[in-house]
Amino acid sequence: MARPALPAQHGPTAPSPGTPRPPQERAPGRSPLARLLPPARLRRAWLPYALLLPALALELLVHLVPMLVGIAMSFRQLTQFFIGNWSAAPWAGLGNYRVVVDVDAPVGADLLASFAVTCRFTLLSVGLSWLLGTGAALLMQDAFRGRGLLRTVFLVPYALPVYAAVITWAFMFQRDTGMVNHLLHDQLHLTGERPFWLIGDNSFAALVTVSVWRQWPFAFLCLTAGLQNIPRELYEAAAMDGAGVLRQIRSITLPSLRPVNQVLVLVLFLWTFNDFNTPYVLFGRAAPDAADLVSVHIYQSSFVTWNFGSGSAMSVLLLLFLLVVTVLYLAVTSSRRKDA
Repeated sequence: MARPALPAQHGPTAPSPGTPRPPQERAPGRSPLARLLPPARLRRAWLPYALLLPALALELLVHLVPMLVGIAMSFRQLTQFFIGNWSAAPWAGLGNYRVVVDVDAPVGADLLASFAVTCRFTLLSVGLSWLLGTGAALLMQDAFRGRGLLRTVFLVPYALPVYAAVITWAFMFQRDTGMVNHLLHDQLHLTGERPFWLIGDNSFAALVTVSVWRQWPFAFLCLTAGLQNIPRELYEAAAMDGAGVLRQIRSITLPSLRPVNQVLVLVLFLWTFNDFNTPYVLFGRAAPDAADLVSVHIYQSSFVTWNFGSGSAMSVLLLLFLLVVTVLYLAVTSSRRKDA
């Protein structure tokens, strides 16, 4: 008698509870290296910080360490006699700070005059750069033939290396062979005689001109990017309501650009107040009194008169001033943003 056929099995039979698993079916264990590593969720959390560590270490090495060394030098009577071993310089305490803030003494009076020149220079340079950048950004907002070429030309001063640009301006401001006097005196006859631009009182106007020429393309670039985020529908609705161009700028453009302007003005202020390359390349090691910025004044106090202690004290005071102004500016702008 034939045996009945068994039903076909379409999958592996489940082992009985007491049957041990074969070695190949056991759960794989973690290797010793995997046990030492944190779980994947934790790795995803600290990976961005680990990638930032090299840049942070380089930033500390380049900026923070020299700043701490400068602060330490400001408390010592560091002169040319202790350059080889500045840690052996006599301890001065707050003596250097008392000297540089004493406006009745020559050192303090010169620093105060340089600070006043720097404030006037920063106010004019930042204001004119912002005005030119805003005007150019508004003119380039609408599409027209040649707009791309004009944008490229506007950005040329910002793209040029600072030394090449300022040296070119130094040649242009030469009294006898410069293009500025050739245009103003020889062609337009606006001056009775050829003026000096790199010495005397005219040096301040030359410094402001070069600074504005270098910085306004940056303002133009930032404001152009900000204008792209303003919906065109707002201008169309305002035009339908009868608002003119000036009213649209005052009611739509400027309020919409307020976040961009807050950052832009702060950056321009810090760059201009700390600017050393422009006056140094334009005038050399000895800037005229009319263009004696704080940065150049600190350089002269440190590397010309070899009084590194007082120069470091001036640098620390400048750092504190910029920190205070930055904090107050951010506090005021943040409160206005909340009120708006």
